[in-house]
Amino acid sequence: MKDLMGMMKQVREMQTRMQQMQEELESAEVAGQSGGGLVAVILNGKGDLKKLRIDPSLMKPEETEILEDLIVAAMQDAKGRVEAAMQEKMQAVTGGLPIPPGLKLF
Repeated sequence: MKDLMGMMKQVREMQTRMQQMQEELESAEVAGQSGGGLVAVILNGKGDLKKLRIDPSLMKPEETEILEDLIVAAMQDAKGRVEAAMQEKMQAVTGGLPIPPGLKLF
């Protein structure tokens, strides 16, 4: 029974660390860019778009399709960085505990 109580304490501690991590991620800002910096985005740690910057040279009607592609690419770049940051924080929270791929804890 003593081992069970110790395990429950560890679970509660991990839950507290997970909550703190979620709060940190929400306030974090991650940048992504494309087109050599012509389009830049900033996402929070949950992947919500916070800022979008477009170089004025792309503001031409004939450049619309290119601009759309660059925005998508910048979002994907930032999203990949957010996911990498989450993985890194998750490993810190779980203490290297092997978590099955695809298991979402938050």
